[in-house]
Amino acid sequence: MYFKSKKVSLLILGITSLVCSRTMFLCIDDPEGPNLLIVTVLAGVIYFLSLAAYLHDSAFVSFTGHKRLLLTIVLQILIVIGLYVHTG
Repeated sequence: MYFKSKKVSLLILGITSLVCSRTMFLCIDDPEGPNLLIVTVLAGVIYFLSLAAYLHDSAFVSFTGHKRLLLTIVLQILIVIGLYVHTG
């Protein structure tokens, strides 16, 4: 699947970073629930880490289009799992 605009891919990465951040804080047992500011800041961190990986052109791995986007979403999920395990 080839997106005619990079904006669609970046929007998908932004939405998945928000979902991953919200899911991580829902898994933490907090009686008050997740704070919107903290969820947004973590989503920004996840987004910019995955954006760096998305925009990086590696000589070893050359994924394009749909495969690159899927790999970046998997990277976001792995970042959240790593943060959750580290904090737990």
